[in-house]
Amino acid sequence: MTKTRIALIQMKMSSEQKKNMNTAIKKIKEASKKKAKIICLPELFLTNYFCQQEKHSNFDLAEKIPGKSSNILCSLAKDLKVIIIGSIFEKKNIRYLSQYMYCYK
Repeated sequence: MTKTRIALIQMKMSSEQKKNMNTAIKKIKEASKKKAKIICLPELFLTNYFCQQEKHSNFDLAEKIPGKSSNILCSLAKDLKVIIIGSIFEKKNIRYLSQYMYCYK
């Protein structure tokens, strides 16, 4: 039986998406160096967790998939030969926004 190492990333998120992405990339690379093959990021890792209350201004945080963040994670997963599970606030169309989990490899 083959064993698969899984990494659950813990990180402190800020309101700066670029900083959060850079932290996530660093931690994904660290997990990969420790032989993790499946790496799971925190829910909505690009921002502070905002789902306790509905604020329409948070809709601006939504991204299309594929998009900038998903492309970064997909490319990283391919380079490291790992699966990355990341939660991104997804913009489906003008009227519908949803949070969705994706795996990349």
